[in-house]
Amino acid sequence: MSIKFFVFVYGTLKIGEPNHYWLDKNPKGSYKFICNAETIEKYPLVVETQYHVPFLLHKPGTGHYVKGELYEVDEKVLANLDILEEHPTIYEREEKIVKRVDTQETTKAWIYFKKKFRTELLDLPLLEKYTNKDQGYSYVSRERRYYNLLSVFTFIHLLLFLGKLNCLICCNYNKGNFN
Repeated sequence: MSIKFFVFVYGTLKIGEPNHYWLDKNPKGSYKFICNAETIEKYPLVVETQYHVPFLLHKPGTGHYVKGELYEVDEKVLANLDILEEHPTIYEREEKIVKRVDTQETTKAWIYFKKKFRTELLDLPLLEKYTNKDQGYSYVSRERRYYNLLSVFTFIHLLLFLGKLNCLICCNYNKGNFN
């Protein structure tokens, strides 16, 4: 029997959002949608970066009661979510109390927060809920971000190759030239 955890999701992991498939990523893991829920403390939810990533900033008392979804997950799914959220580097997972919309009962759930952030993020519009639809922006998946970086890297190398030059990072290193 595996251990179960409650997780509150507020962004791209919600039903119909771009990263919801991460809940299914480990075929040996299990999860169950419990209900819609919201935080019992106000937090600033912002969409930031050129990739339109939602961040729940760890600044209790600022922003809104954030609306999201409550899931019960096992340790395998929780480990996958930690990978997606790059816990503890980008987001940090913290257990907080959330309110179930269906019963108004409260329960402890893990929430992924951005704890280290620039204070200018608080100047962005503070959202009550996130959706990738009808917001005037579109979330850019991790795969597409890496593809874009790879394309830029390849383009730079093509320019250097055409100019019969080597980049200082990989080309000289691979040839054993460190000067």
